[in-house]
Amino acid sequence: KMIKMIKKICYILVIVSLLAFNIPKNLFPKIEKEVKESLNISTFSLVEVKIPSELNLNLPLKISSESFFSIENKQQLKGYLYYGQAKGKSAFFDFIVIFDKDLIISKIKILTYRESYGGEIGSMRWLKQFIGLSPKSSALYKNNIAAISGATISASALTIEVNKLLKSIDILIQNHLLI
Repeated sequence: KMIKMIKKICYILVIVSLLAFNIPKNLFPKIEKEVKESLNISTFSLVEVKIPSELNLNLPLKISSESFFSIENKQQLKGYLYYGQAKGKSAFFDFIVIFDKDLIISKIKILTYRESYGGEIGSMRWLKQFIGLSPKSSALYKNNIAAISGATISASALTIEVNKLLKSIDILIQNHLLI
């Protein structure tokens, strides 16, 4: 019974830490599951990464306190989480990028896709192309990221967003804000 109680308390702490951010509440269980699986941890907390506004103005992708977090377990850095949106043909879709502690992509997940076509970008088979990319890498649609028939706009949009994220993280590293 004690273990169940501890698990419930940890779950509540994770939810409370997530509630502090502007990620839609209905996405918390998906995010929690993906972080736990991707980084092989059972409990964690998200800590916002603060970026000086003057530096953020020069990033290819603006990173807010609601979009980029360090993932910590027992006050030890385990990785990073980016929550973002990309524009499909007519609607935005939500996605996360999970990085390990060395800022190598370990997982990308489409959380909510709102269009009737192009949902193939949510397939693990296609998304695993991004795994292993680092801030020194480039994600280039139809180059090192394969095209998807029927999802051209969404697949291209996600690839562009991930590429801007990688470039932004590289700038943060150069400015000694990460690692």
